Amino acid sequence: MILRFCITLIAATGVLAFGSAVADSVDSPDVDKESQRRQFTFSWQFVPGDTMAPRGGTTKGPAVTLAEGPSEAWLRLKEQDLSKQERDRRAILAMAGGYRTSFDFIETIGFTEDYQPAQPYQSWGTEYVYVVADEPDFVSLQHVIVMFFQDDNGDIQGPAVVKHWRQDWQYEDRELNVYVGNNTWEKTKLGRRDVRGTWSQAVYQVDDSPRYQAIGTWVHDGNVSYWESNNTWRPLPRREYSVRSDYHVLSGSNRHTITPSGWIHEEDNLKTVLDAVGKPRANTPYLAREAGLNRYDLIQGHDFSAGDEYWQRTGAFWADVRDAWTEKLAANKSVTLRKDRDTPLLMRMFAFAGELESAADYDRNAGLAYIEQELAAYVVTDAK
Repeated sequence: MILRFCITLIAATGVLAFGSAVADSVDSPDVDKESQRRQFTFSWQFVPGDTMAPRGGTTKGPAVTLAEGPSEAWLRLKEQDLSKQERDRRAILAMAGGYRTSFDFIETIGFTEDYQPAQPYQSWGTEYVYVVADEPDFVSLQHVIVMFFQDDNGDIQGPAVVKHWRQDWQYEDRELNVYVGNNTWEKTKLGRRDVRGTWSQAVYQVDDSPRYQAIGTWVHDGNVSYWESNNTWRPLPRREYSVRSDYHVLSGSNRHTITPSGWIHEEDNLKTVLDAVGKPRANTPYLAREAGLNRYDLIQGHDFSAGDEYWQRTGAFWADVRDAWTEKLAANKSVTLRKDRDTPLLMRMFAFAGELESAADYDRNAGLAYIEQELAAYVVTDAK
């Protein structure tokens, strides 16, 4: 019941964020109420009143306990005598595990004459990052939300389980699928010298359709390990397209930093307006610069078993979805997701996966036929 509610919520609001409260460790029960308020740090100090109060999720979750000490993944990352590629791979694998997540976005600079800052965005959740593939040149990580909610009476409801985003990492990747606007991704080929020592990160949406792809180099310097991407375009995220229509793409870069207790994802984005032919608008292409800070803090004692069960029951289907998208992206120089369908593709894919939660097993032939049917209805391709 809760899972179906969450899927409906995604479709209706475009928001895949269930929590907004600060989750206090159960080891600190006496934290005062003032510290539990939403934070306004790094906001617009001179905008009057509470017009810059962050928007986002409104539900609350039970307290969580942060993991103690440096993680095993962090210790493995810092071992001596590793090759550069192996240290990179271990940094990527260090993003797996169970986390309390927090997402903060705020416009820091406006570029138009009549600019008014938009509300910042804050949300919170708990999710597990599963290792889908672990090879010397390729790592795939699947995020799955596993949330419990605390109602007004203090009772705990849940769990709610929702498949979230996926990140694929490829070493010295020469073929990228780059977002070019208007729900379209085009293949870009790079030279060997351009990708030497780099890793590409391909990010996929909750239904395994593409989102964006970029390349960058992992840097390891003492107790610092981070990957920073080149600048790339990406579609509007759910937190934006559900409430805004005044710009068309985010143009920006990402930084992933591994810490002893988790990892941090930073974003530096320009909110970009396109013209009728899909190019940045002349003279005034940019509305604002946005900073994003997403924290993944390792937690212990949280019950992720519902996520494990969901992934065991649906993982084979989602593997077939991934393979279908991989083949489609490889076989075509561009793919476009249609906008004129009454039901979002994610709802169609989630509906089939939802049926598997109570099925005895996965009928792969039926799954493959369903995937082929849905992608044919939603995807327009430009063959090589």
